[in-house]
Amino acid sequence: MTDPFLPDAAAKAVPDKGSGLRILVVDDDRTLREGCVSVLQMDGHTVTSTSRGEEALEMVRRRRFDLVLVDLYMPTISGMEVLKAAVEAHKDVIVVVMTGNPTVQSSIEVLRAGAWDYLPKPFSASHLQVLVGRAAHATATRERPPVSKPSALFTQSGAGVTMELLGISPAFRKAVELAQKVAATDASVMISGESGTGKEMIAQFIHQHSRRAQRKMVPVNCAALPDALLESEMFGYRKGAFTGADRDKAGLLEVANHGTLFLDELTEMTMPLQAKLLRVLQDGVVRRLGSETQDAVVDVRFVSATNRDPQEAVQQGILREDLFYRLRVVPIKLPPLRKRLEDIPLLAEFFLKHSWERHRASGAPVPSFEPEALAFLQSRPWRGNVRELQNVIEHVAVIVDAGRSITPNDIPVYDDIPNGADGGGETSLPANIMNEAFHTAKDNLIAHFEQEYLSRLTTRAGGNMSKAARLAGIDRTTLYRLMEKHGFKRDGLSGTAE
Repeated sequence: MTDPFLPDAAAKAVPDKGSGLRILVVDDDRTLREGCVSVLQMDGHTVTSTSRGEEALEMVRRRRFDLVLVDLYMPTISGMEVLKAAVEAHKDVIVVVMTGNPTVQSSIEVLRAGAWDYLPKPFSASHLQVLVGRAAHATATRERPPVSKPSALFTQSGAGVTMELLGISPAFRKAVELAQKVAATDASVMISGESGTGKEMIAQFIHQHSRRAQRKMVPVNCAALPDALLESEMFGYRKGAFTGADRDKAGLLEVANHGTLFLDELTEMTMPLQAKLLRVLQDGVVRRLGSETQDAVVDVRFVSATNRDPQEAVQQGILREDLFYRLRVVPIKLPPLRKRLEDIPLLAEFFLKHSWERHRASGAPVPSFEPEALAFLQSRPWRGNVRELQNVIEHVAVIVDAGRSITPNDIPVYDDIPNGADGGGETSLPANIMNEAFHTAKDNLIAHFEQEYLSRLTTRAGGNMSKAARLAGIDRTTLYRLMEKHGFKRDGLSGTAE
């Protein structure tokens, strides 16, 4: 195996870090420990090293270090114990935890315990130098923003309009609190969730609350560009690399230097391009298309997103396992809107206010939602999540008169029409329907339709049975019989159907 600490062109390309740091290296792997010491001393740092956790504990308590590089898994005394002792003794010390066996739980635990960053093994000399350069800058400026207490409201700017993320639901708060914890570090974050759940907003929140907030966050939509174009956009190219390359061009990785690169829809990236990206993650080295040398060493924080289950993507062979572990140091999963029912009234009121200000004359009184309208919104499936809710509320803001109350009848229903109802496609049926006999399948479909219809009907009527009967065009006796058949109570609450 090639020694990752042999001098190479990438290491020589790393700029001078300025004044040296007092660094402690703690690792029971002699080769790696001595390699780190050699590289760091050549860069002008004062380096102390040890292979024993017990000795490291004494050192961090007795002496002041600017940076502690500690292996997580060591015999007798763990890196976690050294981390806690170092932070307790000197609150401004920077601790980077190294490990050759990264797991989700361990990465979250060390970040919560006060680690500045998390460094997976193996790593190259240039990767180490870039990381220590960032630590030197943080030590010199002491611009390490504190992690603020969780809040239900966050803001961001986009497309010239102030957007806000509102949420009080436990699942959403859990995701945001994790984003707050990881924001102050340089750890790679992988955000997963259905389309429309707000993955890019969380990515922007992480960037805006990081040490890189004054630099760019560069988004890359891996699904929007053809493979060749995506590669040239990300890595840049040299003049003459291909037809039309009439000049040198820096790629987005270089544009994002000292900032954040947001890889949206990561699983749409081809395997060869994933392999090339992995090299940048390992070494920080960028080679442009058509170049025979390393063109730049970049310091980039990676935040990625996907609407797939990333572990399933690995199993299906569309996401490299090594890249997955590099990018998913901290995973954040965003819940779909149907799992955030308590957030819907907050979001609806917010979208109504901003859509009204956008489309209506200044001073026109803003409509208000009737309780039945909010209950109806909470009953919807929201397959398009927050993005779909925003579009529906904008529709309402356009058609409703100023100052009046918004009822369920004012809210458009787009997804009640099954696929193919207009003759343009196949009818949507349950996947297992062909495993049932015709009459059984028919009875089950009718029962499912009746349950779904009654659930939406009673919600839309606000629990008023007379109003529900009128909306359905049936008498109350028939309505009561159907409700009793499917376990619904007369107040509109269901005992069996969701």
